[in-house]
Amino acid sequence: MKKLTLISCTLGLLISQAVSANDAPLQGTLKKIADSGRITLGYRDASVPFSYVGDNSGKPMGYSVDLANKIVENVQKKLGDKPLNIKYNLVTSQTRIPLVQNGTVDLECGSTGVTAERQKQVAFSYGFIYVKGQLLTAKDSGIKGFDDLREKNVVTTAGTTNERFIKSYSADHKMGMNVISAKDHGEAFKMLETGRAVAFYMDDALLYGERAKARDPHNWVVVGDEQSREIYSCMVRKDDPQFLAVVNQTLADLYSSGEINGIYQRWFEQPIAPNNLNLEFPMTAELKQIIAKPVSDPVE
Repeated sequence: MKKLTLISCTLGLLISQAVSANDAPLQGTLKKIADSGRITLGYRDASVPFSYVGDNSGKPMGYSVDLANKIVENVQKKLGDKPLNIKYNLVTSQTRIPLVQNGTVDLECGSTGVTAERQKQVAFSYGFIYVKGQLLTAKDSGIKGFDDLREKNVVTTAGTTNERFIKSYSADHKMGMNVISAKDHGEAFKMLETGRAVAFYMDDALLYGERAKARDPHNWVVVGDEQSREIYSCMVRKDDPQFLAVVNQTLADLYSSGEINGIYQRWFEQPIAPNNLNLEFPMTAELKQIIAKPVSDPVE
């Protein structure tokens, strides 16, 4: 099982940074937002139930989008409740980090896992979900785990850590898999549904999101031992502690108040748009641990 490197980060240091950032004059992203009167949020259009477009309005919705909106509310308070124009900017697995880095996107809350490599490029907030890499397959496919994928077509999403992992796994174990890289999670599931692949490798929460979209979700199962583990977090630009402090304080308040439980249940345990999808994905013990003690790094 692949384990991510744990980057040392203490809660006490983060709290100290938050206090200092709150006392300082506006700078970095907060100054940019105050000067322009606008905040730009990155969103994904097919990462159910985190960030996706589910109706004719064209506006993003989802668990991560709700969290981003809570952060915007706190930014407005920080700026004296000055009304902000919220702009949504579509990102993909390939563009999300560059668009945060170059200033096009101020905050990206989607389905981005924290890794040591990515921490060199952007800064991450406290985590808001813990995910495990598994396989989605048809109930009658005969696929029970990775040992059943030898010389089979397996689909994953381009530009993700899962894509790199499954290709390395196949090469290292001489599996001879034909790894197909779809442009997004929705396309990957369509390839699975139409028989172009026997399994879809991705983070479990996203797999349950795609499973829920099927005509009969119970014809599809998530199987296999976890092969990777990640925490999803919001992304902001590096070296911007003032803005990161506002983001982290928002999440910490949601966790300590218990409000996060209702937000989670709405998106993972109740019918959601479109078509009353239900992921049937209760909160895991690992996420409860994150909520009890917020972290911004992968857990060992």
